[in-house]
Amino acid sequence: MLLRLALRRCAAGLGLGAGIAFAVQPERTQCLFGGKSADWIKIKASLETLYDDENALNPSIDGAEGSRGGGGYVAPMMVRLAWHSAGSYSKDGTGGTDGGTIRFTPEINHGGNAGLKHAIALLEPIKSANPEATWADLIVYAGVVAIEAMGGPVVGFRPGRSDAPKRDTPPSKDKRFTPDDRLPDAAQGAQHLRDVFYRMGFDDREIVALSGAHAVGRCHTDRSGFWGPWKYGENAFSNEYFTLLQEKKWTIKKTHNGKPWTGPLQYEADEGQLMMLPTDIVLIKDPKFKHHVAAYAADEELFFKDFAAAFQKLLELGCKL
Repeated sequence: MLLRLALRRCAAGLGLGAGIAFAVQPERTQCLFGGKSADWIKIKASLETLYDDENALNPSIDGAEGSRGGGGYVAPMMVRLAWHSAGSYSKDGTGGTDGGTIRFTPEINHGGNAGLKHAIALLEPIKSANPEATWADLIVYAGVVAIEAMGGPVVGFRPGRSDAPKRDTPPSKDKRFTPDDRLPDAAQGAQHLRDVFYRMGFDDREIVALSGAHAVGRCHTDRSGFWGPWKYGENAFSNEYFTLLQEKKWTIKKTHNGKPWTGPLQYEADEGQLMMLPTDIVLIKDPKFKHHVAAYAADEELFFKDFAAAFQKLLELGCKL
């Protein structure tokens, strides 16, 4: 019974496609994807342990709950790592998760990736214990498992990405390396969002669904320059991001801890306890985006379904799996 359950988890939980063989061993079940095998069930267990580890560090100068690490607050950072690894993709065939280039300079030092070196450091012991898994696949799977661990949907996962061999490779020699201009700029408006996401092949509905990743995590002043969580319970995945967008009164942030706010333009509610970025507010200002915000606020199951599909699509852009 346990063996059949493991096989079902391996096939369904990982979103595996055709052409995959299963190898049953006395001590564990493995999913084989051609070439060397990686024990993704074992890796999932290691990731879940990491996400519950009170000593897993995610340091920040903000001093907010979870900003020093542990207690489930690492999982949102892993979603960001997987997202940003994928978000470098362009329909011209450059960028994307293949290569795992986000772990290398210059990409790890791109402005939008500030702080993600901590995520890579936390994954290093898991990678060392599972040498058959590529960095590129592990980074993606860490984000997939994080979504599920925080109560979100099961996102399909198909391994098969290769690792770029060395850092500081010019894009002209390896198209998986990209310049520092690919990720969304949170200070911009609706047209910028469309420019970035249309470049990757997404439509307006998918843009709003993927924006729902802001259901978890928070902004840190020493990373993005912004401050605060989008919602309460920042390590619980839900559709509350959309309900708060609609229901709260969002005003421009002017003060922080009793002093004038000197950071970039952002919005706040509940006396500064919650925040939204300019790219969040445009979702309720733009009529086409707003339509999807209302749909997801009213139906969490719909949001989970659309997010899972869009997130898997994002993580597989440019990959031949």
